[in-house]
Amino acid sequence: MAELVEIPSTDPERFRSVVPAERFEEFLRGSEEARRLLAGRVVWNVNSTARGGGVVELLRPLLGYARGVGVDTRWLAIEGNPEFFETTKRIHNRLHGSDGDGGPLDDRARSIYESVLAKNAAAISELVRNDDVVIVHDPQPAGLVPALRARGTPVIWRCHIGVDEPNELVREAWAFLLPYLADADAYVFSRDAFVWDGLERDRVSVIAPTIDVFTPKNQELGPEIVEAILRTAGLIGTGGRPGRVTFERHDGIESRVRRRAQLVEDLPLRGEDPLVLQLSRWDALKDPLGVIQGFAEHVPVATGAHLVYAGPAVEAVADDPEGKEMLRRAIAARERLPEDIRSRVHLAALPMDDLDENAIIVNALQRHARVVTQKSVAEGFGLTVAEAMWKARPVVASRIGGIQDQIVDGESGVLLDDPHDLAAFGAAITELLNDPRWAERMGRAAHERVRDRFLSLRSLLDYLELIRKVLQVD
Repeated sequence: MAELVEIPSTDPERFRSVVPAERFEEFLRGSEEARRLLAGRVVWNVNSTARGGGVVELLRPLLGYARGVGVDTRWLAIEGNPEFFETTKRIHNRLHGSDGDGGPLDDRARSIYESVLAKNAAAISELVRNDDVVIVHDPQPAGLVPALRARGTPVIWRCHIGVDEPNELVREAWAFLLPYLADADAYVFSRDAFVWDGLERDRVSVIAPTIDVFTPKNQELGPEIVEAILRTAGLIGTGGRPGRVTFERHDGIESRVRRRAQLVEDLPLRGEDPLVLQLSRWDALKDPLGVIQGFAEHVPVATGAHLVYAGPAVEAVADDPEGKEMLRRAIAARERLPEDIRSRVHLAALPMDDLDENAIIVNALQRHARVVTQKSVAEGFGLTVAEAMWKARPVVASRIGGIQDQIVDGESGVLLDDPHDLAAFGAAITELLNDPRWAERMGRAAHERVRDRFLSLRSLLDYLELIRKVLQVD
């Protein structure tokens, strides 16, 4: 049932040129300890998909660096049918305080959930040994924990999502999942406010997500290559496609940008048009309809700015069955705009056939943007915020979840107290567009904050400490 995801080994030596010397030496000492502690063991990571979403973006580089220092770490993605993913999306929405499709988490939902995970557990049990360590990510595979613990394998459950102030919908999802999690050796959350009621606090750790600055999504790109990538992908320009556009994959192999985005627009974006960008899944929790409306009603035509809301090609994200409907609603919302405003709003479904190619297109979009937004109504961490900050972009984002841990309001970005306040959203964007010096200062401060707090080396050391605790090694 479960898919074994290929993880290329990556040498973390490259970080020596990015972080202070003392921090890199700390990482080298931690790496040596990890090799001793985990010799002969496999650290398995289990989630619901190998394609799309923040968990994938987080896992891929972390596991590559772990392998690069000599730790045998592997990745399994569970398989499920449409009913299973409808159920887990319902859980996901409730954990964010939203009722989603409004469907119940009843006995039938539990039966669907357990049936699929029982098949996955049987397949996984043939691979995992008792002295290995398993890290189970998020609600979708949480039901695997009892079967793994029953055979004596240490299990860590990692929750990447949460809300600061849980409502009854959130608690309903907790109640659904808690029976499966009771026996986990440890629980990991992105921030302290996300920790659930009913969990033993001495088994809880808080580990902030981090980004890898060397992946295709974050590697340095000059202005000329940025424009060439966007033209090749069809995101800007009308003057025909450029010649061969290459980029470096995570494993160092050179590759070409070949695929084009699926676009909904009146006319192509020009290279000189000021770009406001939101990169998110087609998900109500990311509020694409509010982003479109807030830009259309509150960012003046006089700024010359255009909005691009870009998300993944919906057919490529198996664990998000609502994506197609949200994209349809976004297209309909755009179509209702007056013609002069509609021409400034572009919707882009980015190709997902090649994840590194998708990442380099995202990178180019973020570097091309004047302002990046993340107007989510719920957010676990928001990796796209850290990614944009690393690229020295000023970010306008909701003061929710882990976003508020990343941005210092007015210094390294702008935080919106109310994600539903469209006027404030538009005003913040407009002020940054009209004051490029302030936007540039904010972007520089954002870059420095990510370097100091949110790079991959930090997470690897945090996970080492947690595994040492779970294995009860002094």
